[in-house]
Amino acid sequence: MQAADKGQAVNLNGQDLRIGIVQARFNDALTSALATHCIDELQALGVNAADIHHITVPGALEVPVALHALAEREDFDALVALGCIIRGETYHFELVANESGAGVTRVSLDFQVPVANAILTVETEEQAWARVDEKGRDAARVAVEMANLLDTLR
Repeated sequence: MQAADKGQAVNLNGQDLRIGIVQARFNDALTSALATHCIDELQALGVNAADIHHITVPGALEVPVALHALAEREDFDALVALGCIIRGETYHFELVANESGAGVTRVSLDFQVPVANAILTVETEEQAWARVDEKGRDAARVAVEMANLLDTLR
């Protein structure tokens, strides 16, 4: 990174951006709260409500498939992945966390579209609730910032 790049201004202007959101319904109260905070923040950043496309899928493993379908449409400046994986007593937690994370990253790289990954991976429900508010808003800021950044790099 060149010295001039370090002082780069962050562009959080969401005006004219189209954002796709894929929300896992598993742990629905938590993921719905994530979605609410994310959508509220997107609108606060200037994204028009009509330019936010929000869909739901059964769980975190299905999020990458839906992101892939949205990315193929080439209608979106950025995508957001929302979910919540809470550790249980089996290896299933690691499988779901690792595979959903890898799938989200793959969509971003394959389609060169920013994907803000806000699929929480936590030990307890209490940890998830402690993160929902900030992570939902943070996903919106990441989506807008990266959409604007990639637009300037292209």
